Amino acid sequence: MQKPVIRPRRLRQSVAMRNQTREFAVHPSELILPVFVREGLDEAQEISSLPGVHQHTLESIRPVVNEAAELGVGGIMLFGVPAERDAIGSGATDPEGILNRGLRVVAEEAGDALTVQADLCLDEFTDHGHCGVLDVRGEVDNDATLERYDEMALAQAASGAQILGLSGMMDGQIASARAALDRAGFHDTVLLAYSAKYASAFYGPFREAVDSQLQGDRRTYQMDPANRREGLRETRLDIEEGADIVMVKPAMSYLDVLADTAAFSEVPVWAYQVSGEYAMIVAAAQNGWIDRDRAVAESIVSIRRAGADAVLTYFALEYARALRG
Repeated sequence: MQKPVIRPRRLRQSVAMRNQTREFAVHPSELILPVFVREGLDEAQEISSLPGVHQHTLESIRPVVNEAAELGVGGIMLFGVPAERDAIGSGATDPEGILNRGLRVVAEEAGDALTVQADLCLDEFTDHGHCGVLDVRGEVDNDATLERYDEMALAQAASGAQILGLSGMMDGQIASARAALDRAGFHDTVLLAYSAKYASAFYGPFREAVDSQLQGDRRTYQMDPANRREGLRETRLDIEEGADIVMVKPAMSYLDVLADTAAFSEVPVWAYQVSGEYAMIVAAAQNGWIDRDRAVAESIVSIRRAGADAVLTYFALEYARALRG
């Protein structure tokens, strides 16, 4: 038998050797924590399908922001859950609406320690649960929705949001919001485009988190999970329209799209480890089927390895604590 000359195992023989030759390492600043603030609560309320994740009050959100900052987490993406909804999502543009009030609280607590980010979409605020305004046929009216998005962009920027996450998948939303912000003098507000956002089954727990009123589905505007090239087309269009950052969502089932996007993008590429991806890991760990700590780390590292510069994840605080050791 001829003994092997090339021995890759040499680089795996000890903890120190493995650490020295590791290709990717995650830093807390590359993690972004999604947070829900809900109107009408007296105290934080755990979300049953997202164990460990809560809907917050304007007060209970403050220690979350402070812990995230202390751990070096990069940012907080805020979602609002209003007490009342209507057909056009009026609460989304009301300066005293729950999301805009929440943004002011987060901005006050965060200072310069982390970025204040806002979900810019109507689905949490409409009584039909769609991401846009409906026409007389009950279909989402793309261009009428852009007008509402522009109003949301101005309200969120005025409330202290530094990064606006346009997640509605309307055609032309980045160009329209950029023009509206620039006209109003918000030249420094960053636009995060949810460019390749798929009509995924993995959003299930999020629907509970925002008390979704969705009727039907979102397949006329979110992308078909079977389409890979289309994700690149959407991303290119958003970059051409002025997106400062682009996003792939979900992350773990779309690592091929994420890698494709990272290979050509001129701007930072982020990915969202969505609620269903979080819930699967938590549920399996609770049943003793997997090691939670290792699964959390492996899942986030895989998203970074595929090309994400930052990861939105409900594990952000937990993993940042683990990274601190």
